[in-house]
Amino acid sequence: MKCAVLGDPIGHSLSPALHQAAYAELEMSDWSYTSTRVQAGGLVAYVDSLGGDWPPSRWRGLSVTMPLKREAFELARSVSPRARLVGAVNTLVRSSHGWVGDNTDLPGAVAAIRERAGDDVSCSHGAILGAGATAASTGLALAELGASRITLLARNPGAAGETIEMISRHRSKPVVSVLPLDSVVDGVDAVVSTVPAKAQTPELVDRWASTPVVFDVVYDPWPSPLLSVAPGVTVSGLDLLVHQAVLQFELFTSRPAPLEAMRAAGEKALGITEPSPA
Repeated sequence: MKCAVLGDPIGHSLSPALHQAAYAELEMSDWSYTSTRVQAGGLVAYVDSLGGDWPPSRWRGLSVTMPLKREAFELARSVSPRARLVGAVNTLVRSSHGWVGDNTDLPGAVAAIRERAGDDVSCSHGAILGAGATAASTGLALAELGASRITLLARNPGAAGETIEMISRHRSKPVVSVLPLDSVVDGVDAVVSTVPAKAQTPELVDRWASTPVVFDVVYDPWPSPLLSVAPGVTVSGLDLLVHQAVLQFELFTSRPAPLEAMRAAGEKALGITEPSPA
């Protein structure tokens, strides 16, 4: 059976290392996972090239990254409730009636936070640095963990409307607001950074590092400036990547995923010699 990750750029993706490690751990020698560069607007043509017969096509699953998640949503024959909530698909699973769309970013973020902060972790006020697609899925994750207030801090607050609307869809109806990135916000239980490491200025790091839970979706460079000094609970981009990949693996194969083997493969790929405790 064949699986792949699609996106542009794609050369940096750790997904092949994670999924291939899972296949090796479970001795699934008849499964393979590769990466393919697919540019914006090219997803439908690429998927059509894989063949439409069921069987004998051996294509089982596709991981979809930027800039193709919205295209995947439109391509899917059906989508899961969580993919519909996020408005994006990062997982396409082949079925007898076509491609089924799902989103593992949202539950992956929840699982990553719970792993590091404990299953009983709760959050009443969350802050998110950035206001793009990743801010939407992680904002929904904070709402899943009980956040009734979510503050977005954006370089361009005027462009945050779509993200605010998406987070506000959550059944708990959190109050979502947006402020400039350099704002000071009090009473925050958890902060999620979706901005690149180069945007993590000393002032930004000082402002947020002491938050009880610090989650940085960046995994390269490792560690990010923010995570390198945060004294409390830290959640990394690798944690997020591993947990969303675990869920994808299970959707593709219908088998329990070997989380630790996948995590070890990610740490090896990033050159992490002292793994952080789970």
